[in-house]
Amino acid sequence: MVTVTINHKVYEVEEGSTILDAAASVGIHIPTLCYLKGINEIGACRVCVVELAGKDKLVASCNNRVQEGMVMYTNSPRVREARRGIVELILSQHDCYCSTCVRSGNCGLQRIANDLGILDLPYQRELPVSEWNKRFPLIRDFSKCIKCMRCIQVCDEIQGMHIWNVANTGSRTTVDVTWNRKIEDSDCALCGQCITHCPVGALRERDDTEKAFAALADPDKITVVQIAPSVRAAWGEPFGLPREQATVKRLVAALRRMGFRYIFDTNFAADLTIMEEGSELLEKLGRPEAARFPMFTSCCPGWVRFLKSQYPDMVGNLSSAKSPQQMFGAVAKSYYAELLNVDPKRIYSISVMPCLAKKDECAQKVLNDAGVGQDVDLVLTTREIDRMIRAEHVLVSELEEEEFDMPLGVGTGAAVIFGTTGGVMQAALRSAYYLATGENPDPDAFLEVGGMQGWKEASFRIADRTLRVAVVNGLGNARRMMESIRTGRTTYDFVEVMACPGGCAGGGGQPITDGAEFAQVRGEQLYELDKENTLRFSHENPAVLGAYRDYFEKPLSQRSHKLLHTQHKKWECPLSPYLERNRSDEAY
Repeated sequence: MVTVTINHKVYEVEEGSTILDAAASVGIHIPTLCYLKGINEIGACRVCVVELAGKDKLVASCNNRVQEGMVMYTNSPRVREARRGIVELILSQHDCYCSTCVRSGNCGLQRIANDLGILDLPYQRELPVSEWNKRFPLIRDFSKCIKCMRCIQVCDEIQGMHIWNVANTGSRTTVDVTWNRKIEDSDCALCGQCITHCPVGALRERDDTEKAFAALADPDKITVVQIAPSVRAAWGEPFGLPREQATVKRLVAALRRMGFRYIFDTNFAADLTIMEEGSELLEKLGRPEAARFPMFTSCCPGWVRFLKSQYPDMVGNLSSAKSPQQMFGAVAKSYYAELLNVDPKRIYSISVMPCLAKKDECAQKVLNDAGVGQDVDLVLTTREIDRMIRAEHVLVSELEEEEFDMPLGVGTGAAVIFGTTGGVMQAALRSAYYLATGENPDPDAFLEVGGMQGWKEASFRIADRTLRVAVVNGLGNARRMMESIRTGRTTYDFVEVMACPGGCAGGGGQPITDGAEFAQVRGEQLYELDKENTLRFSHENPAVLGAYRDYFEKPLSQRSHKLLHTQHKKWECPLSPYLERNRSDEAY
């Protein structure tokens, strides 16, 4: 510890800590726009400057460290004047139409400008303009970018994708897609981490809420909506609901109040995925000479885009099982249409997902196996459904809980943990053990592959074989694992990969709280829901068993293959510019 004086008071703070962290440790807030601990500590915005006694120049608090006897002022007249001037300059190149911004009320720049009492600008406003494909799931608004570099650092340091970089020089400096590409031609995985770490509204998802409202208003459409596992752990955050109150059943009530016809749980399809994927794994293990190992999970479309763009020769290792979202869409327009006795063309399938890549996934031309257009018509992020709830003036805190519709509203605890890293693997192992032995394991026997660690390995004895597995979250970790597999340093039978750190709980479509990471908290909530569930094995889901009995016959049946599996090689995705261009078409 060292002794420092902050704003005329003496404190003991940790030696070697930054001024920013030291001040925070004693309850003193220093505003900042660009800072992300351990990721972006470059002092680019200069908003966090402080005054040090004996120093002529103000210093950035985010990358200067405390020293014994240091005397500092975090909000002196000199600091306030400098900070105000810096923010005014930023605002002079910023689209300040806050009422039409997706981040209004949740914007770092807006908050700091309000705190500083900035009511007008002394500078002429010059807004940068650039074209962008508004049909792409990821939208960038150049007129809102504050050049904080967060998106670059998150994409480079955490995800290892290098999609963003600095373009131009001087006052024309901005952030743009690398290699002088258009975003739709890039190898962006659509993980959305750049969005969740942007302090302003320069990056956002393509807004599809008007399409959803139009479907709700169309009397000829039967709206069928599914809610992903991780959404239940996050949707209530923007409303200030305590986590114990922001239940999925209260979200069901909100959606029903808005006019959605049938409301189901993606957990049903997650359990269905386990039945298909687990059976596929056991089939491959039974004929290893004809199979490719490791088998990769295929639930995460961000991971699928990554694999196709970075390692196209290994796409054949993906499980052919569709993601739960796509399985549900196919089921809704086939099996469920028969249960309703309606024309499947009338069903309009909507997903509420924590993810941007799901918007791209549902549009893939190959995912139309029910034969009435795309199996999933529309994907809304958690943020979008929250905006729709606000637009409908639904007071969620006053709603009573309501149940999902049946039969596709039944899900198990194994399906709930699909929403966090390691959950798919645990769910798969629970059912694979049963399918191989005829007995249920302890549902908590595979907790070793849980947790926030970026790359986890484990071995489990199932029947007469030892299964070697790995679980990875975050694309930077995925790349390290892939290189290890390709060079032969590691060998696995089964691998789960989630594109986002922490899995879907930290997805790019989840609510944003600037400077806070909630993936672990949300993931822990999903594990609690698993433990509270009376059903903890996918193979015990009565609705899934009923669907096999009445429609699909069994896992990997002919109808199952048609509706619940896909050919990933037919997905469209640009190659990484780092790959050799002379790869044969057959390789990918």
